[in-house]
Amino acid sequence: MEKSVVTEARLGEILKPVSPEENTRREKRVRDNFWRTARKAARHIPFMEDVVAAYFAALDSRTPTRVRGTLLAALAYFVMPIDLVPDFIVGFGFTDDLAVLTAAVTAIQGHIKPSHRKAARNALDRDDA
Repeated sequence: MEKSVVTEARLGEILKPVSPEENTRREKRVRDNFWRTARKAARHIPFMEDVVAAYFAALDSRTPTRVRGTLLAALAYFVMPIDLVPDFIVGFGFTDDLAVLTAAVTAIQGHIKPSHRKAARNALDRDDA
């Protein structure tokens, strides 16, 4: 069995709750960089619609604070230009991002609402056009 690029301990560190100030910084980083990174990663991440729906859930003020924090942590890691495995390594660069995003989306799946999924489909459809 192939060892995961991101250990459980590292995953816990990435997704742990942080201060409201840090969540605000993460939200800004995500808002500023999400779409550029998403376009680059789209062909490497098989569940991109879930990732984009998670983005909309993270920015939705009706999403519970703890859930928003988990999503913002995963999305901030996703948009960081330098992480455990640099994204520019073709075919391998998004594997750590994939592990973090999978864990976060799985943990909060019930909080991604139909409206978030619809917004994700619409955004992805526009981006394909």
